[in-house]
This record gives sequence, structure tokens and C-alpha cells, in this order.
Amino acid sequence: MSETEPYRRRSARVLLLDSTGRILLLRFVIDPTVPERGHGWVTPGGGVHDGESLQDAAARELHEEIGLMVTPHSLGRPVAHCAGYADLGWASGLFRDDFFYHRVDAHDVDVRRMEALERTHHAGDRWWPLNELASTTDTIFPFGLAPLLADILAGRIPEQSVQLPWRLATP
Repeated sequence: MSETEPYRRRSARVLLLDSTGRILLLRFVIDPTVPERGHGWVTPGGGVHDGESLQDAAARELHEEIGLMVTPHSLGRPVAHCAGYADLGWASGLFRDDFFYHRVDAHDVDVRRMEALERTHHAGDRWWPLNELASTTDTIFPFGLAPLLADILAGRIPEQSVQLPWRLATP
């Protein structure tokens, strides 16, 4: 996949860490009408509007989804990305998520600005320590997040955006 391929949806997401090194993840239900389908965890962020930069989208999404105000410039450049085909029902095609890294001392999540569709899928939030993130059996998006966070927490912030897997490898 290259930067020139047409994406059905671009998303700007944020790896938000607190002063103790925990990452904020939002819990979502896969299908609110069929609870048996389960849930997963995802970083804050979402779709990039036409004409909007990735940084602007990430900052906007932080405010909408968790009530955190940041300047787009403070997010720097993406540290990771993943891309692949998806069929989400409301959209299908080639998707790409770009991930920024940002630290805060602490933050109390405020979801009052979430869009209606987000609210139907939102099922809570949690600050995850790395050891629990690495050992959970819950589905975490993006895949490959724990090793990337281990590097970031060790001070090894990628100079170039690293590619994370779009899907888990199946045996």
C-alpha cells in the first residue's frame, strides 16, 4: 500500500499516555444489537474530514471523544500506521489509521461530545498499564500496540511511522 492509493476512510488516532505510562483505550461493542458479538478496545480518534489535516483531525477527535483539548501542532507527526480492507457495514474499502503519540499528566474522560454513532458503540474507557495490555485476551486495536508502547515508554520513539498489522496473523 502506498500514500497514493485511494482510501475509503482515513482516521487519525492518538496513543494517549498518562504520567504513569498507562494508555487510554475506549471500549466499544462490536454490534449494539447483538451483544454476543463482543467488544474491543481502541485508541481515541476517528475519521479525517475533507480538507482536514491528520493533526487537526486527531486534535478534534480528542476533544469530541474524551474532552481533551490539545493543539494540533502539539501532536507532532504520526508514530505508527496500519492500513487494509474492511467492511464495517456503513463503509467498506481500503482504510488507513495514523497514530500520534501524546502524554498528559492525567485526564478525566468526558464523552459528552461524542457523535451519535460513537455513543451507540461506546461502552466505557480505561487507562491500561503496559503489562496488562500485553497480557489481555481482549481485542485491542491497533494490533501490535503493546510492543510499540514498550518502545515508546523506553524512550525509543520511532523516527519514521512504523507499520502495525492490519489484522492478526491466523495459524
